[in-house]
Amino acid sequence: MYPESEILFPPRCIPLLAEIRGKAWKALVRRVARMPEDHPDTLALSLTVIRLAGCLTCDMDSYRASLGCATCSQRAVAGFKGTDEQLIRRFREAREEVEAYLSQAASPSSKRKASKAKVRSSGKKSSGKAAASSRASRASK
Repeated sequence: MYPESEILFPPRCIPLLAEIRGKAWKALVRRVARMPEDHPDTLALSLTVIRLAGCLTCDMDSYRASLGCATCSQRAVAGFKGTDEQLIRRFREAREEVEAYLSQAASPSSKRKASKAKVRSSGKKSSGKAAASSRASRASK
């Protein structure tokens, strides 16, 4: 009944966006289309299109879903009212967000170590406070 639709914009549709805008957009899309799906630029372009097309509010019973991801994303990019430079700026901002997220997610062991060190240091402080409090109560007796 419906063409191939996904929950969010799929990277397989990226090459279909190349001919929609000007030369700079075309160069960006062609470069990103050659990259693996898990590359930060691919993720950033997907995030840009997800935001433009409103994928987060798409429902399988909606008109957008009936169009399919390829057509919907093409319409969203073509219908963007700004310039190609503004669209590429949105891509760059999305790439910064993706890189920030990936750098946070990349080091869970260092987060755990920092968290444990924080607990240990706060435990030392509280045990020191408890000891001082204990000494003070003994001294008052």
